[in-house]
Amino acid sequence: MVQLCMVSGLFAQNESLVSTEEAETLLEKITDKRPEIDWPHMNVQFATSANAEFVDGDFEEGVFKVNRIRWEIHGSFNKKFSYHFRQNLNEHANPGYALDNLAGSVELAMVGWQLNGRLLMTVGKQAVQFSGYECWVNAIKVRYYSDFNSFLSCYQAGVNLEYKLNPNQVFNFQLVNNRNGSTDEMFVYGLPEEEKESKIPLLGTINWAGHFMGHSLQLRYSLSYGQQAKGKNIFFFTCGNAWDRKPFLAYIDFMYSREGLDSKGLISRLTGDEEGRGRTLKYVDYFTTIANLDYRIGPHWNMYIKGVYELGNIYRSYDEIQAGNYRRTWNAQICAEYFPMKNSEFLLYLHLLYKKTHVSSRARVWGADDISAQRISVGLVYTLPVF
Repeated sequence: MVQLCMVSGLFAQNESLVSTEEAETLLEKITDKRPEIDWPHMNVQFATSANAEFVDGDFEEGVFKVNRIRWEIHGSFNKKFSYHFRQNLNEHANPGYALDNLAGSVELAMVGWQLNGRLLMTVGKQAVQFSGYECWVNAIKVRYYSDFNSFLSCYQAGVNLEYKLNPNQVFNFQLVNNRNGSTDEMFVYGLPEEEKESKIPLLGTINWAGHFMGHSLQLRYSLSYGQQAKGKNIFFFTCGNAWDRKPFLAYIDFMYSREGLDSKGLISRLTGDEEGRGRTLKYVDYFTTIANLDYRIGPHWNMYIKGVYELGNIYRSYDEIQAGNYRRTWNAQICAEYFPMKNSEFLLYLHLLYKKTHVSSRARVWGADDISAQRISVGLVYTLPVF
C-alpha cells in the first residue's frame, strides 16, 4: 500500500510539472495550432547485381552484391519549413571520429526555412553544391562512377543560402565542413608530419543553376574553395551541361580540382607498397570529362553509352617529386535497361564496363604499373515508395 501511494504520488508530481502549454508540440506552437502540413514522404532505394570481374582480361571473381540500399524521409510544414533525412546503409563509419558528430552513413539531415519568395536557407548535413550531372543525379541511377566522383566527399554539415533570381535561375552560397572525420582520415596515408592541421576546416561554394528552352537545357556551374591544412588549400571548378528532351538525355561534365594535399589519393596510392605504406603527395590536380547519351527506345526500354577520361597531375615540383602527369584513366560503359512496368522506378539492367589506367614513367619509379579492368553486371534497381 505504501509503495502504491508512493507511485501514485510520483505520477501526481509529474502531472503537476507539465502544464497544458508545455504539452503542445513544436508544430502546434509554430503554426498556432493550425498546421498546414505536407504529410511526410518516405522511400527505400535498393540496387543489387551479379558481377563478373576481370583484371587485365583474366577472370577475377563472380559475386552478388547489394550495391546500394538507403532510405529517406522528407516533407514540409507551415509552407515555410521543410526537412530531409537520408541514410545510406552501405556506408560504415565510427561516429566517434566524425567532425560533424554524425555517422558517415547519414547523407542528409537538414532543415530548410523559406525566408521569402526568393530566399531559402538550409542548415544541417547536406549535399555540397558541386556541379556535374553524374555528381548531382540520384546515385541509384549511376552504375559506375568516375574516379573523381568516387573519391569526392559530397555530403557535409553546414549552411546554404539559395537565391532564386527568376523561375529558371538559382544561385547558391554555401559554407560547410570540408571533411567528415579527422584530418588524418581525410588523406589515404594521413596528414604529412611537416603539415599542421587547419583550424578552419571549411569549404565555401558559389553555385549557379539555369534551365532553358522549356527546361530541356540544364546548366550547373560551381566554384569551391577551402583549407585542408595550414597553408594548404583546395579549389574546385565543376560544371554540368545536360540536354533532357525525350527520347534523349545527354550530358557532358567537366570537373577540376587543384589540391595542396592529395585528398582523393589517386596519385598518392601509386606510391604504396604491398604492405600498405606510402605517402600523401602535395600539389596535385585532377581533371575529368564525363560524356553520356541515353536513348529511351520505348516505355519499357532505355539504353545508354558513357565515356570518362581523367587526368592526375602534380603541378609543382618539390623534393624529388617532379611536376607533370602521373596517371591517365578512361572508361567506357554501355547499358541496356528494361522497365517491366510503365512509370515505375523498378528496372532490370545489363551493364558492360571497360576501364584502363595508364601510369607515366614518373609513377613507374614507385613500382606502379598500368592496369585494366572489365566488368559484366546483371542487376535490379527499385525505389519503393513507402508512403
